[in-house]
Amino acid sequence: MINPSWRRVVLKVGSALIAPENQGCSEQYLRPIAEFIRQCRQQGLEVILVSSGSVAAGRHHFNFQHQRVPLALKRAMAAVGQNQLMNFWSRCFDFPCAQVLLTHGDLSDRVRHVNIKNTLRRLLDHQVLPIVNENDTIATAELKVGDNDNLAAMVATVANADALIICSDVDGLYTADPNKDPLASLIPEVRKIDQRIYDLAGGASSKVGTGGMFTKIEAAEKAAAHGIDTVIIDGHKPDGFQCILAGKNPGTIFYGQAKPLPAKKHWVRHTLRAKGEIWVDDGCIEALSRHGASLLCSGIVSISGEFDSGDAVLVRCSQGKRKIAKGVSRFSASELFSIKGQQSRDIPACLGYCPAGSDAVIHRSEMMLLERI
Repeated sequence: MINPSWRRVVLKVGSALIAPENQGCSEQYLRPIAEFIRQCRQQGLEVILVSSGSVAAGRHHFNFQHQRVPLALKRAMAAVGQNQLMNFWSRCFDFPCAQVLLTHGDLSDRVRHVNIKNTLRRLLDHQVLPIVNENDTIATAELKVGDNDNLAAMVATVANADALIICSDVDGLYTADPNKDPLASLIPEVRKIDQRIYDLAGGASSKVGTGGMFTKIEAAEKAAAHGIDTVIIDGHKPDGFQCILAGKNPGTIFYGQAKPLPAKKHWVRHTLRAKGEIWVDDGCIEALSRHGASLLCSGIVSISGEFDSGDAVLVRCSQGKRKIAKGVSRFSASELFSIKGQQSRDIPACLGYCPAGSDAVIHRSEMMLLERI
């Protein structure tokens, strides 16, 4: 059942609903979605809209017939389409809308992360509908989230939402691909996202969007770790939105964890991207996994990748490929090459300084265990 205690929801709408024929914005599916947003607000729910579709909305202005679009041209399409997208959404409502364009770099930078949170809060306080999209006109491969399912989950965590509603082209998660297996049945509730759930995810069936069921489960996992419920519904069916407003479940609900991760640990695990790897010995793994210790240089066996102080890194077992933890390194890769295996008291002698201000390579407050032994 849908939780009646929700007070703030993030609604994600994909390209296939916005520009189903790849010929600009269409009212075919968006009018019912706009009406749902209006009714949510009437019931006292705060809504943040994450809207894909800038490239799909702008594509028809360019004389380019090939399926594979060069990156520079795709950015140009997004620049045109984003303007059309905002104009369309604005015409749907009798209240103000605000455009919020983000990249992964904005979300992974702690200062900008807080600024995003404050901006969204102020917009909602003043009854303005935030409309969020990835900034495709400038984003590079390193800065892109890549799909708006995961972007919506990140926005939901930044905004401290109670629920994330993802509009799909199917009713929810099925026991098999419903497009191929007539015996596939809808799974109404998921209380734990594990490998079995990921194995049920198929590829993207849409020719317009970039996210299939796999990215929606990724998004649900991010949201659940923050205590946020995620509902996947078929955005083509207006009845689904009315079910939600009536407190019913029209699709699949992934329940948020009863004990959410602390905000900073969630940010480390689910938002930051690892730029390198640190390989540690068994004694270090024991200290991290069983005793909640910080990572010290004495347990480091090897380092890979180019990273700076403040970048996220993966911590791996030196005897295999197991990922033990993920955290923010207080030393650069070059500094760690010089001090790996050394005692903390020897850092100043090895480097001539102690750049981190402490002897911890990764402090336990900035580290998230991925596996316990």
